[in-house]
Amino acid sequence: MTALTVTTDRTKFLRISLAADAVVTGGNGLVYLAFAGPVGTLLGPGTGLLRGIGVFLLVYGVAVGFLASRRPISRAATKAVIALNIIWTLGSVAAVVTGAAGFTTIGAIWAIAQALVVAVFAELQITGLRKTL
Repeated sequence: MTALTVTTDRTKFLRISLAADAVVTGGNGLVYLAFAGPVGTLLGPGTGLLRGIGVFLLVYGVAVGFLASRRPISRAATKAVIALNIIWTLGSVAAVVTGAAGFTTIGAIWAIAQALVVAVFAELQITGLRKTL
């Protein structure tokens, strides 16, 4: 008879939620950088703002991807990602409500949809962090 060894990786859920956040965020950043003109026309913000956001998102996505690849995953860094995701969510809603970013109607819808996605990532990461305890 062969013995079966069962191992559990308590960080798997957290690792996947961080990696998904990294891919979506980095991809979004690349689009904003590569297509700032057409995206700006569609969404409303100027190309300079979109390029700045694109650089931030690209760097942030790489950092979150790096965090997801670490063994063990840093709890403090994960909490920082969660906090930044919550700040991004609130900031996106505030930008739409105040009109500060100059969104078109499509841009406002996009910003709120994006805020919801980021909020879901934050919630998944909170859940994943709890599973590591």
